[in-house]
Amino acid sequence: MLYVITGPPAAGKTTWVRERAKPGDVVIDYDAIAAALTIRAPSHGHARIIRDIAYRARAAAIQEALKHTTDVDVYLIHTLPPADALAKYEEHNAQIVTVDPGRDVVMQRITEQRTRSMVAVAERWYAAARHATQPAQRRSRHW
Repeated sequence: MLYVITGPPAAGKTTWVRERAKPGDVVIDYDAIAAALTIRAPSHGHARIIRDIAYRARAAAIQEALKHTTDVDVYLIHTLPPADALAKYEEHNAQIVTVDPGRDVVMQRITEQRTRSMVAVAERWYAAARHATQPAQRRSRHW
């Protein structure tokens, strides 16, 4: 089964996955990939080179993991997947899960835990969420 976990930054997507994934499940998390690429890495706010490598590694991991969703559970953290990615996930019968504790909680967490640039990412997420009409959204669960 493919689970695509969406939501704004600092919503608790990684926590949601940690509470559900079992040993042997595949978890694709950009922040974990980026942190694995260097030592003493921050959990967020990576340098440009690390970001570039992590995004490419994540794309390769997604491509490979989609081949195995009938054999193992795959948890993919994807903050704001574009329509073409959602369509691809839908082809694999993805369960789209939205984790959103609310704008006020998210903004407070960003202030306390993330870089200031994440405010703009959260604002984009909330703007897109208001206008989402992708077919995969019909199968979405909100947490």
